[in-house]
Amino acid sequence: MNILLINHYAGSLRHGMEYRPFYLAREWVRLGHQVRIIASSQSHIRALAPHLDGRARLDETIDGVQYRWIATPAYRGNGAARVLNMFAFVSQLYRQGRQLAREFDADVVIASSTYPLDIWPAHRIARLSGARLLFELHDLWPLSPMELGGYSSWHPFIMLLQAAENYACRHADAIVSILPKVREHLEAHGMAPHKLHIVPNGADPAEWLGVADQLPGLAGARLAALRRQGKFIVGYAGTHGVANALDTLLAAASVVGDERFAFVLVGGGPEKARLQAIAAERKLSNVHFFDPVPKQQVPALLECFDVAYIGWQRQRLYRFGIAPNKLIDYMMAGCAILHSVEAGNDPVLEAGCGLTVAPQDPAAVARGLLALFMLSPDERAALGQRGRAFAMANLSYPVLGRRFLQACA
Repeated sequence: MNILLINHYAGSLRHGMEYRPFYLAREWVRLGHQVRIIASSQSHIRALAPHLDGRARLDETIDGVQYRWIATPAYRGNGAARVLNMFAFVSQLYRQGRQLAREFDADVVIASSTYPLDIWPAHRIARLSGARLLFELHDLWPLSPMELGGYSSWHPFIMLLQAAENYACRHADAIVSILPKVREHLEAHGMAPHKLHIVPNGADPAEWLGVADQLPGLAGARLAALRRQGKFIVGYAGTHGVANALDTLLAAASVVGDERFAFVLVGGGPEKARLQAIAAERKLSNVHFFDPVPKQQVPALLECFDVAYIGWQRQRLYRFGIAPNKLIDYMMAGCAILHSVEAGNDPVLEAGCGLTVAPQDPAAVARGLLALFMLSPDERAALGQRGRAFAMANLSYPVLGRRFLQACA
C-alpha cells in the first residue's frame, strides 16, 4: 500500500519533534508499505530544519521513509507569521497536488497537520489518486484556540478552521484521533459514528528496553550527588510552559518542606526563567533546575527519579482526553508517577502506575508525593513495572502502527 502522510510539523530522529509521523511511517515501512511524508521546511518545534538551500522542495529518505520538505517562510511564536506559514504550506499542497497524485499513486492520503486546513488539498490529492482519505486529529481546532486563547467563534480565522473541521468530519473516509473522548464532539460536526478510530501517542520500545548508560554532564553529576545524599528525587522532564503547571510543583515543594526530598526540573521553555526566579525568591533550596538533555539520554535521566511528576492546568478542554508523550516516556522508564490532572481519561489510573491528584492544588500534590514516599522501594518499583507493561501492550509504535492501518483498510 502507498501511504501519503501530510503533516506540516513532521520531524524525524535527525530533525527533532514532531516524532509521531516518523515512528508510525517507519512501522508501516517495516510492514512492507511505501510511505511518503509531506512536511513544511519551517516548524517551531523542530531542533534542526532541513536545508533546502533556496529550493522550493527537497526529497530525501530517512530510515526507509520518503520525505518531501516544502519551502515555507520562517516564523516565530503563534502570531500572524505562523498563520502565514500555514497558508503557504496549504497553498503549496494545492499547487503540487496533481504532481503528487501522479508520481506517488497513493492508496491512502492522511491529513495530519494539527490544524485542519490541510483537509482540502488532501481531499483533492486523494480524489486525483483514487485513494482513501483519512483525517488525523491531534488537537481540537478551532476549539483549542477558542478555549485556551479566548478567540471568538466569529473570528474569521476561527470560522475558517471550523469549516475545515466540519469538512473533515463529513468527507474523510475515516478519522484517527489521538484524544480518546472526542466522539460526541465530532459527531456534532458531521462525523458518522463508524468513522472514528482512537490511536494515542506512543513510544519506540527500542529506545527504552536496553540498559541505560549513566547520565553524563552536570545533570548526571548533580543527580548522582543527590542520590549519595539519600535524597528522594521527584523529577520533571520536559517543556517548562504554562500548560505544564510547574508553579504547582514549586508550591508543593514549599509545602513538603522535607529535607529528604529533592525536586529536579529538567528542560527548557518560556516559563523556565520565571520559575527559577520564584524558587530563588522563596528560597527553595530543595529545587534544582537543569538544561534539557538529548533525546537519547532521557532513559538514563528518568532512571534517576524516584517519582516522576506530570501536571496540568484545570482546563475544560481536557474533557476530550489527553495523550502526552511525556507520560508515556515515564511509563516506559518504569517510573512511579504522580499525575496532577482532571481530564476525560487518566492513563496513570488505567495502568495502575502511580497516584492521580487534583490539578493546580499544591497541597494535593504534596500529599500525593508523601504517600509515594511512604511506599517501599519495591512497592514503587512495582508501580513502575505496571506502567511499563501497560505502555508496551498499548502504547508502543509497533502496536499503534498496526492499529492505525486498520483505519486505512
